[in-house]
Amino acid sequence: MSTPPRSPRLGSGHNGSAVRTAVSGGVVPGLDDAPAFTLTSPPRLRLPVLVAVPHAGRAYPPAVTARMRDATLAQLRLEDRYVDRLGVGIARETGAALMVAHAPRALLDLNRAEDDIDWDMIEGGRPDDLPDAEPGQRSNARARSGLGLVPRRLPGSGEIWRGRLAPQELAARIDGIHRAYHEALGQELARIRAEWGAALLIDLHSMPPLRAAEGEARAPLLVLGDRFGASCNNTLMGRALGHLEARRIPASQNRPYSGGYVLDRHGAPHAGVHAVQIEVCRATYLDRHLAEPGAGLPAIVAMLVGLVRELGAEAALLGGGDGLRQAAE
Repeated sequence: MSTPPRSPRLGSGHNGSAVRTAVSGGVVPGLDDAPAFTLTSPPRLRLPVLVAVPHAGRAYPPAVTARMRDATLAQLRLEDRYVDRLGVGIARETGAALMVAHAPRALLDLNRAEDDIDWDMIEGGRPDDLPDAEPGQRSNARARSGLGLVPRRLPGSGEIWRGRLAPQELAARIDGIHRAYHEALGQELARIRAEWGAALLIDLHSMPPLRAAEGEARAPLLVLGDRFGASCNNTLMGRALGHLEARRIPASQNRPYSGGYVLDRHGAPHAGVHAVQIEVCRATYLDRHLAEPGAGLPAIVAMLVGLVRELGAEAALLGGGDGLRQAAE
């Protein structure tokens, strides 16, 4: 990774530190070597938390948007629109580390596995020398439906692209975006784990407004995912849901989003690395067109700050020893 010339200022929050160091890494192919992501952190973490935002990237190479059948619609539908603004607010107020992907989801979905490829959208199709999947491995049914590593279609709107993707371009995206992002994410979580005894990844996303299920008075504004208990200690989810319930914030667990590849790859509670996905209803912080930041954004940041502090405090407890001492200081 390379360090940019100046560190960004996120503003002085309750963590008491205004200046954060920033490290950018990876590359967006076709965009003059623009970085695929940036990791920022304060001089000292106040909680063992890394907030990651994989789906809000807006760094579109012109050649990519030119191939879209409807670039405006595709960008609006594929992006977790401006959820990085929420991540910045959370990091500023809590002193957490923050990792934001600049590469847009249209180029490559960081919440999919490297081999989750729809070969029908690649020039030449599936290579003959590609090994067959081992028995019991996950099938690529999702990729074949158009929702794989490189999205092919929008639900309800049809195909995104004109023409197929060159295999060399796919390989450049995997190397410059996917591998670089996940390697850096894993390294930062390991660093936090070594310092605190535990690390918590909060994978931050946004979702279209949900409908209230039968028996619900209100539709969830947040969905917390933990891969049905596999990606984090159950005390974290219990504390989070209790915190939200006490404040009458409607939330659900693993329904309809339980998390994906990010949690599968990085969540290792047995090794002290915990991962939780948070989906935020876009109507709470965007305008009525769900296109631009709206008046509700500051209130949602404040709500999420309280939730992240609860989760971070529980993660410090799980780390024990030095983690508890650092959180108390």
